[in-house]
Amino acid sequence: MNEASNTTHPFDDALELHSVTPGVYLGRTSAPYNNMVGPFGGLTAATFISAVGQHPDHLGDPVSLTINFAGPIAEGEFEISTRAVRTNRSNQHWYLELSQNGEVATTATAVFGTRRETWDDDEASPPSVPAPSELSVGGFPEFIAWARNYEMRFSAGALSEQESADSAIALWVRDTPSRALDFASLTSMCDIFYPRVFQRLGKYVPAGTISLTIHYFATAEDLETQADSFVLAHAHSRRFHRGYFDQSAELWSSDEKLLATSHQVVYYKS
Repeated sequence: MNEASNTTHPFDDALELHSVTPGVYLGRTSAPYNNMVGPFGGLTAATFISAVGQHPDHLGDPVSLTINFAGPIAEGEFEISTRAVRTNRSNQHWYLELSQNGEVATTATAVFGTRRETWDDDEASPPSVPAPSELSVGGFPEFIAWARNYEMRFSAGALSEQESADSAIALWVRDTPSRALDFASLTSMCDIFYPRVFQRLGKYVPAGTISLTIHYFATAEDLETQADSFVLAHAHSRRFHRGYFDQSAELWSSDEKLLATSHQVVYYKS
């Protein structure tokens, strides 16, 4: 709930699912989270995580998610089916489908699990960027509806009409209105970046994510500590080639803990 208005947060409204039969849920696209074409992919990914989380047989918290955008999602109702493929002692493997009018639009696999006390080490480190308070609020054009649900403060890679020599982007981001981070909102933020080809060319071209994989390192305790503070997100591509490019990203907590990494392949026309 949003404490200021005592109403449901728009993100939670967009994630709302109704159980139809065991493992099958009915949802609806949300206009505030529309992209240039169809719904924001981060929200679709978050909806899959939410669907597994609502299943009475689910075990633990997200460890990984791979989502394949097989076709467009039309405005209106959709159905998500969830199936636990196998449950082991500490992890659980899921297969999911989102369909409309009997046709599959998106598929996904997910791994949930319980985390144990083990030897730990961090080899990665966050990029060096100014604090959010030292950066101006930025964002995307008004017609990209989903972006209005986030406060963005860019250190590098703000959207512009200038060509760029590289694809690196770094920004602080959090939900607006304010909302405490959870696994669903972390999932959505893993797709917060506009297509890297826009940055390189300094213009819009047809582009869209085909496959997105997220690896989660955050624990429930990490998310509780993070609360509604800014998340540091940065990403880059390694090659743009014959209609496809990759993107690798990291999301860091305000106290410099790696929360998640994401990797995706994107098609483009230019």
